[in-house]
Amino acid sequence: MQYVWLALTVLSVVLEAVTVQLLFVWFLPGLLVAMLLAFLSVDVWIQVVVFLAVSVACLILFHTVLKKKLHKGKQEKFNVDAVIGEKCYVVEKIDNIACRGAVKVRGLEWAARTLSDEELLEEGTLVEVLAVEGVKLICKKVEK
Repeated sequence: MQYVWLALTVLSVVLEAVTVQLLFVWFLPGLLVAMLLAFLSVDVWIQVVVFLAVSVACLILFHTVLKKKLHKGKQEKFNVDAVIGEKCYVVEKIDNIACRGAVKVRGLEWAARTLSDEELLEEGTLVEVLAVEGVKLICKKVEK
């Protein structure tokens, strides 16, 4: 039976190396303990139970810990979400009622609106992007 455990260990290592997704690494401790039990001539059913118990324990304990560590950093924003929070200048007067206004963010001109229809923002005003609605940026004036 130890050769079966050895073959499964090798298979698990190969599959992990091919996928690089932390899918099969959790079985390795269980496989190694089961192989050790096989060398000690422990009953097969005990080997299987120990393999399953150790593998599940590793999966639950280490996977959750590693997942938290790997995703602990700040998530990088992409595409449209990347402009949220940016500060920029109004390049065309923002007037919600007249449906006009634009800002320049990261070298690109965007249609812009304010949160309130009463708020008018003149050209050259420093604003912060709060949200994106369709193709328009929702902005508010930055108080200095």
